[in-house]
Amino acid sequence: MIGPTLKGQRLVALFLFGCLLFNFPLLSLFAGSGRIWGIPLIYFYVFIAWAMIIGLMALIIEHKDP
Repeated sequence: MIGPTLKGQRLVALFLFGCLLFNFPLLSLFAGSGRIWGIPLIYFYVFIAWAMIIGLMALIIEHKDP
């Protein structure tokens, strides 16, 4: 059986980070009536967090393990 690789561990950590970003305590911080460029703050936060997770996942997957 092959042991866990560093890439796999990083992807699991990214998954847990994503769960933290989209969980109640952080989402409730952005649920107010504020707006950025006319976009409600909660939608802006969800879009930015989603894009950040995709970008980090691409970096992890494309990175060559030594």
